[in-house]
Amino acid sequence: MREIGEIGEIGEMGEMCHGASGKLGDRVNMEEQEKRKELVKSHEDLAVYQMAFDVAMKIFELSKRFPVEERYSLTDQIRRSSRSVCANLAEAWRKRRYEAAFIAKLNDSEAESAETQVWIKFAVKCQYLDLEQGRELYGTYNQVLSGLVHLINNSHHWIINKSK
Repeated sequence: MREIGEIGEIGEMGEMCHGASGKLGDRVNMEEQEKRKELVKSHEDLAVYQMAFDVAMKIFELSKRFPVEERYSLTDQIRRSSRSVCANLAEAWRKRRYEAAFIAKLNDSEAESAETQVWIKFAVKCQYLDLEQGRELYGTYNQVLSGLVHLINNSHHWIINKSK
């Protein structure tokens, strides 16, 4: 049996989830996302934000079953970091006038995604989540990380043009 440390590999850099069905784990080609860039009016329109929000809500629901003694530690931490991914993405979106500020907030979102993966591993090891749930969540965060890295590597496409 595989260990929790093996539950996910970093996804293809050109792929994210939220395909046509809108289900968690569906994949959309990043080039397709680029084509739809002109349709993106808000951070909420980004597939990576939608994916991060959906997985944060899934974590919220699953963490309701964590033991009461974890309320102020693991439960609080996993909920906080998963929500922070979305909050930092929203902040990054509003900082698109300055590429360095935009990238800095995306980096914060990336760090919160990785932190959430650590808490997922703890939840599995403590048997608060079963291994399959942990793999699914961890894998989704790999896709979120892939989307964030794509935004960072292509940040110049998202910066607000000052000359407009």
